[in-house]
Formats: sequence, C-alpha cells, structure tokens
Amino acid sequence: MKAIGYKQAGSLDRPDSLLDIEVGKPEPSRRDLLVKVKAISVNPVDCKIRKSVSPADGSWKILGWDAVGTVEAVGENVGGFDVGDEVFYAGSLIRAGANSEFHVVDERIVGRKPKSISDVEAAALPLTAITAWEMMFDRLNIRNPPPGASNAIVIIGGAGGVGSIAIQLARALTNVTVIATASRPETREWVKGLGAHHVIDHTKPLAQQVAALGIGAPAFVFSTNETHSQVAEIIELIAPQGRFGLIDDPSTLDIMGFKRKSVSVHLEFMFTRSMYATGDIGEQGKLLNEVADLIDSGDIKTTLTEVLRPINAENLRKAHATLEGGKARGKIVLEGF
Repeated sequence: MKAIGYKQAGSLDRPDSLLDIEVGKPEPSRRDLLVKVKAISVNPVDCKIRKSVSPADGSWKILGWDAVGTVEAVGENVGGFDVGDEVFYAGSLIRAGANSEFHVVDERIVGRKPKSISDVEAAALPLTAITAWEMMFDRLNIRNPPPGASNAIVIIGGAGGVGSIAIQLARALTNVTVIATASRPETREWVKGLGAHHVIDHTKPLAQQVAALGIGAPAFVFSTNETHSQVAEIIELIAPQGRFGLIDDPSTLDIMGFKRKSVSVHLEFMFTRSMYATGDIGEQGKLLNEVADLIDSGDIKTTLTEVLRPINAENLRKAHATLEGGKARGKIVLEGF
C-alpha cells in the first residue's frame, strides 16, 4: 500500500524528511479496525516527532494522528463497528500513523464520522477535539468554577487547531465566558466567528487586558502554546483557587508563583489513554460521538481552513512547513491517495 514515511529524524529541509513509500497492508487483530483512509489532518505532534524520533534500523516511521475513512475489516473482538462504517479518530502514538492507504486502530478510540460534513471537514476534528475536551472537562472541570472566581476561561492561542475547537465546545456545552487570544486581524476575526466573547492580544500583557474587561479574575486558563512566555501574566490574571492547563512542551516551567493563589496546574496529553490502555480508554470514542452529534446538530463546526490534494510527501511537507512557521489558522487536511 502507499504511505508516507522516513527513516531518519531531522529537519524538513532534508530531502528524505518525508518520502512516498510502499509498505505492507496491515491486518486488524482483537479490537482493531482496518480503515481505508480517505483524509488525514496534520498536527504539531507530527512535526515534533518527525524532527526527533527515528524508527528502528531498516524500518519506516509513518506519522499521522487524524484520519477519516471507511471500515474495511474488523478484529475478532470488535463489537461496535461493521465493515462499511464511516469513522474518524486520532489513533495512538505507539502504533503506526495514518499517513497510509490503510490503517489499524483500536475501536475504543474511534467515533462515527459526522453525517453532515465531508471527509476533509471531519478529518480536521479528532485530535484537537479530544485534546480540548479532555483538558476543559476532565482536567479543568470548567463546568464547576471555584467559589468567587469569574466564570470565564482564557484560551491562549485561540486561532490554532486546539484553540479553535475549544472555543466552540466551551460555548456549546457551558455558560463560561470565553476570552481568546489572537494577534493578527484575520485570526481575531476567526476566533470571534467561532464564538469568543472577548478577544485579547497575546503579544501584549494579558493581565492588564483581562482586567480591562471588567468581569473579574477568570477561573480558568487554557494555554495551547508559548506557555513559557506567558506564565507570569497567567499567575497575575487567574483567580485564587483557579485552574490552569497547558498542552505545549516548555523546556522548563516555574509554577511556584501559583502557590500563593492555590492554583492547580494540569497537563493534557490526548494519547495517554491509548498509550497506557487506561481503564477509561473508551471515553475517547464516546466523546468523538458527542462531537459528531454537535456537528450534525449545527452547534459546532469544522475548523478546516486548507485542503491539499492528494495525500503525498510533497503536500505533507507543505503542511508541516506551514505549522512550523507558526502562522497556521485552524486545520490543514490532505485528501485522497
């Protein structure tokens, strides 16, 4: 089958950074689905792994943790899906990625594809929706603000893939006031269109801008990027007993400033459930089905902003370059082999 992979981690300018390859078609086992891949999305994790993780000698590393496709075959213990079902999912970091014609995935982390949108629109959603959902509802528990805090959340990096879906989920499922950060005219309009109540500029001091809104100290802060440069502002602006979450990977992070306010700090990694086969691994499939329902009811919309065709190494390099340039808005999707 066709796939895109590499044998040596490194920068995107290497001629062998991403290559069109042929590999064997995988077989589903136990609770696996074999999916014929129709569309894939690209996420920052793809770039991080391509730059730093090489496969075992002689083998290929295949990336890709967002996919939409059709179930081609099922493992002997699969109970929730049938051949022909249309699905979407984000996969597992410890298995081969979905940048391939066929892909195997545990049924418990798979959701049904929303019926009302296209393959490319659906492919933009799984990884970011899982990340945003788990952070806001499992980690920060934004449905239950601490006493005395403003029932508000600051989403740093509101125009990115995770921020874009986080804004919508917060608006659709809670009464939390959403304060999103964006710095360029086009990204400010983007986050407003997604439902942010307020938009502030993350290139300027955040605490002063939040205070100027006159709504009080927010109960929650969700940082999707550049946390290392914003932590002092977050400490200042967040409410006592507030909850702070981050998903990026600062090399160091001094959180002692949160102690005075008894702020809890939460990290989210959406691959934890699949990597460790946690007892609640099936929650990812359930939440993806809820996301599909929200899409089909019109309560949220896809965060797709760009489509590249076909799925090949050249287009995947273009997508990686856009993400590494730090100017992405919404999600980039590739369609069709």
